[in-house]
Amino acid sequence: MTSSAIIALAAALAIALSTIGPSIAQGIAASRAMDAIARQPEAAGDIRSTLILSLGLMEALTIYGLLIAFMLVSKI
Repeated sequence: MTSSAIIALAAALAIALSTIGPSIAQGIAASRAMDAIARQPEAAGDIRSTLILSLGLMEALTIYGLLIAFMLVSKI
């Protein structure tokens, strides 16, 4: 395997692994938020704003993986 092939594989793994965790976490967080809103509809505004903030922070993890992949691809 050449070094460019290894770097390309590392970039692909960086994207794949940095996407799996946050996507599962986002699904769980959204599910739990909908359960909480169903149990306590009067707190929907607070729950929604907390959910949006936490989803944004989870999405940042995926963006970091994309940044690492771009840095690796630039070395090819």
